[in-house]
Parts: sequence; structure tokens; C-alpha cells
Amino acid sequence: MKVIVTGANGLLGSNLVRELLDRNYQVTAFIEQGKKPATLEGLNIQIVYGNILDYSSLEKHFHDTDFVIHCAAMTNVWPSRCDKTCEVNIKGTENVIEACLQQNIKRLVYIGTANSFGFGNNQQLGEETKKYKSDVYKLDYMDSKKIAQEKVLKAVKEKGLPAIVVNPTFMIGPYDSGPSSGEMILSLHKGNVPGYTVGGKNFINVKDAAFAVANALKMGTIGECYILGNENLTFKDAFHRISQAIGAKAPKMQLPPFVVTSYGWINSMLGKILAFKPSVTYELAVISNDVHFYSAKKAREELGLPQNPIEEGIRDCFEWFKLNKYIK
Repeated sequence: MKVIVTGANGLLGSNLVRELLDRNYQVTAFIEQGKKPATLEGLNIQIVYGNILDYSSLEKHFHDTDFVIHCAAMTNVWPSRCDKTCEVNIKGTENVIEACLQQNIKRLVYIGTANSFGFGNNQQLGEETKKYKSDVYKLDYMDSKKIAQEKVLKAVKEKGLPAIVVNPTFMIGPYDSGPSSGEMILSLHKGNVPGYTVGGKNFINVKDAAFAVANALKMGTIGECYILGNENLTFKDAFHRISQAIGAKAPKMQLPPFVVTSYGWINSMLGKILAFKPSVTYELAVISNDVHFYSAKKAREELGLPQNPIEEGIRDCFEWFKLNKYIK
């Protein structure tokens, strides 16, 4: 069976391609023109180049393919409002939907984000039925992913698109060439984290997420969404677990929320004035003071989502960083 993965050189995509190969799928990696797929080197796959904003390139490469997994997205959170992010995430997804319909794809697996559902706390976890409330952060990344997800679900109902949506939480693991989530690991290793905020989030080993995404090609219900998550941890607990796994010192000081948001606000103002990308923006500072806990019960039951310890993903990520000289 043939499957094409858009954005296959990202953190999830790189792990997903390997999972698909282990299951004997014929894999085509659809990579943005001009990008180097370093995390896919040496794999027995076909690599094609295009742009999800160019419908003709999708139509060309989706021909004679059984399945499509749409991972490609812009995850930028700076600037917080960005027309390009909206165009890629919304218009790009519309193009993928249309190409899947025209080429009679057997199933589209759309990679969303758990942020598209209302987050919760230990008393009441966020789940697939909870109303979106991350619009309070005013981030085009989150808003555009929510809109794109609705486009997919609408096409299922109105056009018969055979699609399923999976919504990962915070993924950690190897092949994080960005780096993206692994930046947290690098910062703790370098001792650049002065303290922890009062918030928290749901963490998952990226290999577990990739396993469930591969399952979603044949499991799960068309038109349904599935949160892919594992452990709900405060940042204090998460930093402690990461530090233990990599042999670093965990920060011991809790940072007052007003200090964190003030720091983020100053950073954002300086970023706008001096035209640089802040490591901590006002929006990210606000998010870090909130608790984003989710339940993955539905995905465990219907997609066979594994729940391996996140320490495995942390160590895999750390070793990959060392092997690829992100760490001296």
C-alpha cells in the first residue's frame, strides 16, 4: 500500500516515516521545495518536492497513492499574527482536501493539535468534546489549525472525504532537527532555565504518536478526532523528569506569573522594535502560566495509542542531539 506524507521531514513526520516503513508501506515524503530532508537520509523512500500552496504539485504527487497523511504546517508563534501562517495552514489544507477528493484517496489522516479543543486541569481534563478556547492567546498558529481542522471535518460531512483527525499534544523524541520541542531539553542541559512557571501541559513520546497515526490509516472512525497524549505534568514535574533523564540539574525556583508575563511582554516589544525573534514572547509567557491537561482515552481505545514513559522520548531526543552535534 502506498502512502504520501506531507511535511515528512518534521519531528512527527520523521518518526512516522520510519513507523510506516516498519509496516511495509511504500512511503513517499512530500517535502517543501528548497528544504533539505536531513532526517530522512538513507531511508528506502521516495522523496518529492512541492508546496501545499501549489495545488498542481499536490495533484501530481497524490496520483496513484492510497493514503495521505498531512503533517505539513507552519508552527510559528512569532509574530503572533502572521498572514503566511494562516495561508499555509488553512489554504494549504484546503488544497490537500481537494487533491484527496480528486484522486480518490482511500483515507486522509490530518495532523491537528490538541490545542483545537478546550484544555483542562486534573479535576476536568480537556477532551475532544470540549469547545476551543485557545483563541484567548491570539496566536494565528493555534487559530489557523483549528480552522483547518474544521475544513477537514466539513469536507467529510459535505463531500464524503474519507478523513480522520489526530491531535497530538507536546511531542518529544528523536529527529528534532528544528529543534522544536527539544529546545526545552537543550535549555535544561545548558542550565539556561532559571525556574519553572505555574502551568503545565500534556507530554507524549513522539514514537507513540507516530504509532497511533499509522494505526489511523485503518483504525478509528471517519470524521472523528483523537487526542494523542500521555502524561499531564506541571512544568515543575516535567523539568524534574527531563533533568533526571539527561543528567542535568532541575530548576528549583517557581517564577511568579507576573514576572513571567512581564518578561514576555518586554521581549515582544524589543522583538518588534529591533526586528528579532524573542525566545519567550508575551503570548508564550501567558500560556506557560496556564494548565493544558488532556485525556487521550479515546485514542487509547480506538487507535491503540501506546503510553510508553516520556523518559524514553527524552533520552532518544538527547542522544540524537549528541549524535548530530547539537550538544558539544
